[in-house]
Amino acid sequence: MAMYAIGDVQGCYDELRKLLGEIGFRRGRDRLWFVGDLVNRGPKSRDVLRYVASLGDAAVTVLGNHDLHLLAQYEGVEKLKEKDTFQDVLDAPDAPELIDWLRKRPMMHAEGDYAMVHAGILPNWSVEKALDLGAEVQAALAKRNYRDFLQRMYGNGPEAWHEDLKGWDRLRLIVNAMTRMRFCSRDGRMELEAKGKTAPRGYRPWFKTRPESESTTIVFGHWSQLGLKVRDKQAGLDSGCVWGGKLTAMRLEDRRLYQVSCKGYQAPGGE
Repeated sequence: MAMYAIGDVQGCYDELRKLLGEIGFRRGRDRLWFVGDLVNRGPKSRDVLRYVASLGDAAVTVLGNHDLHLLAQYEGVEKLKEKDTFQDVLDAPDAPELIDWLRKRPMMHAEGDYAMVHAGILPNWSVEKALDLGAEVQAALAKRNYRDFLQRMYGNGPEAWHEDLKGWDRLRLIVNAMTRMRFCSRDGRMELEAKGKTAPRGYRPWFKTRPESESTTIVFGHWSQLGLKVRDKQAGLDSGCVWGGKLTAMRLEDRRLYQVSCKGYQAPGGE
């Protein structure tokens, strides 16, 4: 059995199937990890959701910001954006089933020497702490009244984690760190506006704030402008498929990389 972590798919269904052909994926033998953002900006979000959901236990998917945006759209708590391309999901006859499957995905996953999250985790969170916090959001999304959470999910504050945070502020901060963050300060204050490679003054890429003693390799996506970045303790796999880059898979057992080229469905430089 092999396990492959795959970067942001974002509705690029044809490229995903080509990549799985390149790695020789077999459902009964191998497992796939998806770093989040299965949907949006590419042309076939519905096909991606249907396929990944059909894999059952052969696939693990964490939620990304575009996945949460789709949930908010479905529930009517956020406006459609100009570049959104998941109307095929919203119009699908099986949309309720696809949305129900998506909203029950975890925020974070860990297994063996690896942990996976869409964007990142704060420096003052251990992997175990982050898993517990992610489970709080997952529980909120699994509730029948999860729309209440979606209505309060958006916003840039609070900027920093405090153990005494409660309610919507607590859940919003967890979501922002795990699905939106690129830069933060050493003490865990997030900067959520910058998208390029250069850190704003007083901030660093979040993975450079992790403890040097950490033994777990964190697999993440979200940061297409950073590009493919595989180091000792982190593996950034968003290589900008939807922007005309590549779709990347990394075999976790030996970190071998597989890539397929992508047409590019949006102008480079987006999120």
